[in-house]
Amino acid sequence: MQPVILDNLVGELREARAVVVLTGAGVSAESGIPTFRDAMEGLWAKYDPSQLATPEAFDRDSEIVTRWYDWRREKCATAKPNPAHLALARLEEHLATPERGFTLLTQNVDRLHQAAGSRNVVELHGTLWVWRCTRCGIEREERTVPFQEYPPRCACGGARRPAVVWFGEMLPEQALKQAHDALATCDFFFSVGTSAVVEPAANFIYSVRHRGAKTVEINRDATPISRVVDWSLLGKAGEVLPELVRRAFGI
Repeated sequence: MQPVILDNLVGELREARAVVVLTGAGVSAESGIPTFRDAMEGLWAKYDPSQLATPEAFDRDSEIVTRWYDWRREKCATAKPNPAHLALARLEEHLATPERGFTLLTQNVDRLHQAAGSRNVVELHGTLWVWRCTRCGIEREERTVPFQEYPPRCACGGARRPAVVWFGEMLPEQALKQAHDALATCDFFFSVGTSAVVEPAANFIYSVRHRGAKTVEINRDATPISRVVDWSLLGKAGEVLPELVRRAFGI
């Protein structure tokens, strides 16, 4: 990070009244959780994640889809929040006052943000720790790993699926409303660890810039929004965020 650029960002961030942070798979990857773009391993090496994460795949072979999500749950169960997660939790604690605000929008489904201490979290793509009955619609948190049957069954006898957003599905209405409400009032927006190509979240940056909010990108590689934001910081979120939060607020 260039010192002059960082000093300018720090000064502006100190004046922020309402901060919104959008996080993507790059943040979880630093905790050892594979992204959808990573090659799958072991028994799953021959599968394409985009072909498993669909309603059609579940209808066609609910057992194989459930076993894959159970494999992902096992990965998440052993993962720990990394310095990026912890820095965001500290930032929220500092900014969550009557005079200021903080909202964390995440595309991740692992709940590592909550494990790190973040409270005002909007799960845009749901979570793989909650499973929904395909017959009666009842949702229930499932922390036992592994499952005893594939797919797990509801009390009504219906097959249960992960409460995540699959390809071809709409984002949860309530989560989308919370996101738009936060974006409508924020004056500082961060895009962290995301490729900035998955809609509708990829459009958030343009929405807040149109309103005049300051914008920051933190990502290992350049993305389509790197030339759009006010500050683009290339690097690991687990290195950049803790340093930024420490310099801005001493926390």
